Amino acid sequence: MRRLLGLICLVVSITMGLPVLVSYLSPVQIQERETRVRLYQHSTGQVIEIPLEEYVTGVVAAEMPASFPMEALKAQAVAARTYIVRRLNAGGVINNDHPGADVCDDHAHGQAWISREEMRRRWGTLRYYEYYYKIKKAVDETRGMVLTYQGQLIEPAYHSSCGGRGTESASAVWAADLPYLVGVPCPYDADPEPVRTVILPLEQVDRALGVHIEAVPVTAGGTGNPLEVVERTPAGRPRIVRIGGKELAATLVRDRLGLRSTDFTMSMKGGQIQITTRGYGHAVGMCQYGAKGLAQHGYTFDRILKHYYTGVEITRIN
Repeated sequence: MRRLLGLICLVVSITMGLPVLVSYLSPVQIQERETRVRLYQHSTGQVIEIPLEEYVTGVVAAEMPASFPMEALKAQAVAARTYIVRRLNAGGVINNDHPGADVCDDHAHGQAWISREEMRRRWGTLRYYEYYYKIKKAVDETRGMVLTYQGQLIEPAYHSSCGGRGTESASAVWAADLPYLVGVPCPYDADPEPVRTVILPLEQVDRALGVHIEAVPVTAGGTGNPLEVVERTPAGRPRIVRIGGKELAATLVRDRLGLRSTDFTMSMKGGQIQITTRGYGHAVGMCQYGAKGLAQHGYTFDRILKHYYTGVEITRIN
């Protein structure tokens, strides 16, 4: 019947001398064409409305280096699309900080996003054309694909680098038992600089954590280890630590001190605290530098996703 109607329209158009383009859209294509994302931009304080796939393109550009292999970018596109579709299907975010918007462009609230103008500014004119169309190709070639577990859209957590230690289970980090977010090995984390060291004033650490490190005995000369790991995660990262005689969640220490990860050590040197971290991010779900490494070793985007998200399926939105 749809084909017959198309032929009738074509005949009528030719008879009337009107140009026409007849296409047969599947239900998936129809929904994708109609689905739009209301995005709050922090730089302008405005809510803009953009097509779903354009939003996904901006997320991939913001969340993963465009120089990464195509298969890693495709994996990122599917994860980013799953994130927004899950929220759109749920009817929006509860207690939304930005009324009238489905999401914002701040990574701390979910996913980062940048416009084409921002891409051009960051990459420069020459790189812009190369990188934009590379990312767009990754998005186009995974169009409509999302991650599901037992028929339901997943929470597609991802992070920059696990530091090669392997990923963490959601239950070890957020106390959320999600069967598809369990720790897995990450053999090819390609982070070029997974270990970083920062030095913070003792007073700043005390104030941020609500502790008093100076009250803890240290060795002569003002050196020592103010940190004791009380409990570790299954992957070996600190989960509960004792600092200045006070037990704290490693996630809280990371957040209050602005550390790159919860995989950290501390030492005290002359009234300052030296903190060394491994990896970058919460370590749950897809490791982006790990995805890069897997792609470099011949993994396709679907194998990458199924490695980091246990038991999932890749399906198309209807």
